[in-house]
Amino acid sequence: MTHPIPPGTRDILPDEMRELRRLSLALIDAFERFGYGEVATPTIEYEAVLARGDERGAPVAYRFFDESGELLAMRSDMTIPIARLVANRFAAEEPPFRLCYLARAYRAVRPQRGQMREFTHAGVELVGAPAPAGTVEVIDVLAAALDAAGLGRAVIGLGDSELYKQLLDEVGVEPGARARVLDELATHDHVGLEAELERAELSAAEREVLVRLPMLRGGPEVLDEARELGGEATERATRRLAATFDGLREKGIADRVRLDLGLLRDLGYYTGAILEVYDPALGHVLGGGGRYDELMGRFGRPLPAVGFALYLERLHVAQAEEGVA
Repeated sequence: MTHPIPPGTRDILPDEMRELRRLSLALIDAFERFGYGEVATPTIEYEAVLARGDERGAPVAYRFFDESGELLAMRSDMTIPIARLVANRFAAEEPPFRLCYLARAYRAVRPQRGQMREFTHAGVELVGAPAPAGTVEVIDVLAAALDAAGLGRAVIGLGDSELYKQLLDEVGVEPGARARVLDELATHDHVGLEAELERAELSAAEREVLVRLPMLRGGPEVLDEARELGGEATERATRRLAATFDGLREKGIADRVRLDLGLLRDLGYYTGAILEVYDPALGHVLGGGGRYDELMGRFGRPLPAVGFALYLERLHVAQAEEGVA
């Protein structure tokens, strides 16, 4: 008789568990070398707390009532719980705060697409460090973590979360169409993106800019190409990205980073720089992150912040593909 487990979950046997533990220790060691202290938060939070951090993100977590009738939810990432933790536990202390974690998270997914509803995140949060210096530091930590995992070929994509949203505002795309366009961009569906833009009431020139911009990827030369397309939003975003890239050059890690003007994360709290990590040996994204300079203010302590999270299980698969594990 076979006793099933829920779709999107899995058992882990001893050999794999040992490999995952070695990987986990290597990542935490890399984080701690940069001065990041490990923290843990409850797996369950009040749903209202998660919704305060991201009203779009909270509904995807699993929700249930406790014995008092309070609505609880299983966390879908660690950024919002750490924002709460900093506001509660470090209210009287001076920033910046450097925190890291290794934690399970849960998301409602469509398992037939191979997505996991239970997974492990390993990451850092730097709270109280403004851009571009804070962003550069976190990318430096991210590069060191990938090296610690033996994934020297992994690429760090760097984009700007505000760029495309502000471009859509500039050309006057109505809210419903705007949301559909952003959904297509977040899933990297450029065919769907073009189709949605065709349905929007835009001029041919406006559509051309909105189609061409997300295709720009590479080194600093893509910033010059973007500026040629024009627009105030483009000028602001390229200026921010140029400042960050200059800082990466000074750190000697610019060659690990690929500028990608089509990046868009699917969480609502990102502002400014966003990150995505991928490996040529694996089709899946290995992790991501970015700046969330407005999130801490929702918890009563306005502070700039930036961080990233890596999917531990995907890193392990990438290690196997590269012969590391």
